[in-house]
Amino acid sequence: MEDDKVRISKKWLQQLSKGAGSPVDVLTSQSLKVIHAQKGLMRCRFVVSEKLADGNGNWHVGAMATLIDNIAGATVHSFAGKIRPTLDFSMSYYSSAKIQEEVEIEAKVVAEKGKLTSVLIEMRNKENGQVIGIGKQWTASNDNAGRGSEFWTAINSNKVGQARSKL
Repeated sequence: MEDDKVRISKKWLQQLSKGAGSPVDVLTSQSLKVIHAQKGLMRCRFVVSEKLADGNGNWHVGAMATLIDNIAGATVHSFAGKIRPTLDFSMSYYSSAKIQEEVEIEAKVVAEKGKLTSVLIEMRNKENGQVIGIGKQWTASNDNAGRGSEFWTAINSNKVGQARSKL
């Protein structure tokens, strides 16, 4: 049986890809598919759309960072059961993905120190396995984090349609 934290995290990412969330998060998540989810680990696939490309037809680094931040947040939630604010986020870019290329993304919790949790995110070109980028994120436990998020509350109570209409 799937853990509730994992189920909620997976559902949140799936809902983003279907249009529920902030306009930027929705745009950068449109073709996202969660292929595996467990406590502290998310594996996804993503196809780069023309809307997310820079002038050279490459996946725009800002769109990439936005998607990675969301996947990392869902991964932390699957582990800790809370939304945790990002304290430190870094990306290293090694290559690029072109329009219509499929990308595999793996995010995993790699450390927990007190109220801090670290996630490592790796993006690879599905066809050739080439590393596109690696992200690192530290989040902090905060009892107030996420309390104002109608969307996360709706996911927890299965009222996604109500939260979606308010966005």
